[in-house]
Amino acid sequence: MLAAVTGVGEAAPPAVDRDTPATFGFGRPASEAQIEAWDVDVMPDGRGLPPGRGTVAEGASIYADRCAKCHGATGREGPFAPLVGREPREGFPFGKHPLLLGARTIGNYWPYATTLYDYLSRAMPFDAPGSLTADEVYALAAYLLYRNDIVSEDTIMDARTLPRVQMPARDRFVRDDRRGGREVR
Repeated sequence: MLAAVTGVGEAAPPAVDRDTPATFGFGRPASEAQIEAWDVDVMPDGRGLPPGRGTVAEGASIYADRCAKCHGATGREGPFAPLVGREPREGFPFGKHPLLLGARTIGNYWPYATTLYDYLSRAMPFDAPGSLTADEVYALAAYLLYRNDIVSEDTIMDARTLPRVQMPARDRFVRDDRRGGREVR
């Protein structure tokens, strides 16, 4: 009852006093170098990918050292989310293949290979996110795409080849290109 009377929990932001200053007098503007260091997003077409390269063999070694403890020796065992698996190969729903238990993996769900680079670079490994070099991320991407039967074992992954990879689930997603009103991106 108190929440209804006081408005606690409502979506509206708290009122700001007209005397509140536009700035609070601390901090400083970010330098161009600082902005560039944080500008690490990667687009589906490859914009934002850094220089570097990696092979499937290099990725296998990095995976064993940095990823297997969380995703299993083959990328299927866990304890965290499986990364490898192509079932179901066609369409939804997920969950019918007994080995995957409904998992959405790189091989059956991700629409763009560049998303793999972006995620690995920013968020992995779990115990040291952002610690992988560009070469290590390209190598891991090559290895994981190979393990998902998407690229061949002799693939060399770089900023030119990664955006060209056609993911099996690409056609399962529709880009939200609506304009006007509130956009969700």
